[in-house]
Amino acid sequence: MDKLFSLIESKQKGMGSISIFEKGEEMYQNSFGYASIEENIKAINKTKYRIGSISKTFTAAIIMSLIENGKLSLTAPLADFFPEIKNSSNITIAHLLKHRSGIFNFTSSEDYPSWMEQSISKEELVKRIVANGSSFEPNEKFEYSNSNYVLLSFIAEKIENKEYEEIIKETICKPCSLVNTYYGSDIIVKNNEAKSYTNTSDWKLATETDMSVPVGAGAIVSNPTELNQFLNCLFDYKIVSEQAVNSMIKIEDGYGMGIFQAPFYDKKAYGHNGGIDGFQSNAFYFPEEKVSVAYTSNGVVMPMNDILIGALSIYFGKEYALPEFNPPLDLKPEELDTYLGIYSSPDFPLKITISKEKNKLIGQATGQSSFPLEAYEPSKFKFDQAGLKMEFKPDDNKMILRQGGGEFELKKE
Repeated sequence: MDKLFSLIESKQKGMGSISIFEKGEEMYQNSFGYASIEENIKAINKTKYRIGSISKTFTAAIIMSLIENGKLSLTAPLADFFPEIKNSSNITIAHLLKHRSGIFNFTSSEDYPSWMEQSISKEELVKRIVANGSSFEPNEKFEYSNSNYVLLSFIAEKIENKEYEEIIKETICKPCSLVNTYYGSDIIVKNNEAKSYTNTSDWKLATETDMSVPVGAGAIVSNPTELNQFLNCLFDYKIVSEQAVNSMIKIEDGYGMGIFQAPFYDKKAYGHNGGIDGFQSNAFYFPEEKVSVAYTSNGVVMPMNDILIGALSIYFGKEYALPEFNPPLDLKPEELDTYLGIYSSPDFPLKITISKEKNKLIGQATGQSSFPLEAYEPSKFKFDQAGLKMEFKPDDNKMILRQGGGEFELKKE
């Protein structure tokens, strides 16, 4: 395990911290890379990270606690709290928890990048959610939306007449003995809080979302050790009852209530992933094995999924070979010319523009940031952070795109 993370660090393929628990005890912990590159501060076991959407599991547990205490019900309509939202009389608390409300995901709005780093009032945030409207009728299908969990946070505040920050402390942190888990604010490195970074050719400081924006959908700060403590506390029924936890892990269209299910060989784990700015995180619990794994990163190059597969393979004694980070092929600028152009397909929702900067190939999907492509074989390129591979076939004017198990053939326009 140490070799895996030493390799990732030495090859600059990631930064972060990992913790593995079994039967409530920490069996492995490692921190690598930097909490702050600018200040030359290395990551340590006390380094804290923004955990993004893992916050949703906290929020779901808070809502289930309110229900168990008779202060709320799964069938309560959203109209009881926010009647101004479209379809609110037909949207229930359960729909919000399960991402089945139809409420548009405000972080997908075109103007979101222009205001995400600014402080916003609760009233203004609700106005933005109202203005975005609905994507589909309530309970028609599952569609992930941060709007759902922002609204759940505000509902909890209205019921308890307390700030979400206080509700987290009382409902989660106290029963689980969490001292380094809290509602985030501006990043303070002296408080053992990590900055986050992106890496195209070198580490660059990422954006810093103002934490008034994600609220209970993504504003919590923690570390892997305490995320494992939280999961063990939840699955030991110290926050809510066994019946409530079973409701949370009842999966419909791939999602429960603030919880995903993840397979690993013949095993099943329950938890959530998260991403905010340059931070990515994962925290999952295997009920049968009583094993949990939490990984928080403030700089991602090697895909997080690949890192977790490696760590879990080592832990559970599965066959695993350490990754080989071979240097990219060194191509001359003129060798890239044959790949340049715009590629599209009726089966793929975005157009991909391929350009070059000196001897590096650059990809850019419609409406998204550009990304560097690394040549690993002649005519084959990859972007590890997104788990993306492209194989060019210049003679046929096409490109094969592979990502997340999917394969698409795009033709040059």
